[in-house]
Amino acid sequence: MNPLHIKALKSSVFGAFILGAMVFLPAGTWNYWQGWAYIATFVVATTLITVSLTKSSPALLERRMKAGPTAEKDPAQKLIMTYASLGFIAGIVVPALDRRFGWSAAPSYASIIGDICILIGFYIVYRVMSQNQFAASTIQVETKQTVTTTGMYAVVRHPMYAGALPILLCTPLALGSWWGMLVFPLAFPALALRLLNEEKFLQKNLEGYAEYMKKVKYRLIPFIW
Repeated sequence: MNPLHIKALKSSVFGAFILGAMVFLPAGTWNYWQGWAYIATFVVATTLITVSLTKSSPALLERRMKAGPTAEKDPAQKLIMTYASLGFIAGIVVPALDRRFGWSAAPSYASIIGDICILIGFYIVYRVMSQNQFAASTIQVETKQTVTTTGMYAVVRHPMYAGALPILLCTPLALGSWWGMLVFPLAFPALALRLLNEEKFLQKNLEGYAEYMKKVKYRLIPFIW
């Protein structure tokens, strides 16, 4: 097996284990169908994307695997990604604690809708990666990289983050928690700061990006921002 494939497999297994720990340890029970459904949704979606990239774009897969605060080179981005990571973790742990202590209870259909929205988010992420082979997890510019202006990039400047929105926003809902939804407003500033910082970097380091910004007005959500 290709070393990259082995690395991706290990990363997927480890990620699933950590995800399970974040869900079931705070929940204090295995009797949590929303948790099982969420993990299944997340793992299936990420696995399908990984398998597809191993065949179609191994270089992109390798870039995507270098993620998180430690992978960032800019100190500001390290701080932003640390805050964003904590927000993502809180979006899982708070609903799990909600399940344990019974603070709130979203109906079953809301959890199912949440899982569907998460799948839609992952599909958007996958489509973005198929349209932009330089869509790394860290802010950087590769040799011979050009500005992608077609597909979803013709609608918003940061479609990858647009795909991440339903994943982040609907995670608490998928886990059956209303209170968990309050985490998103606290985590959103990190996403916004990352976008703004990334645009400054790309304007400076990627030829044609400043012109692209003039053509595509909206950053994240059409007609809003």
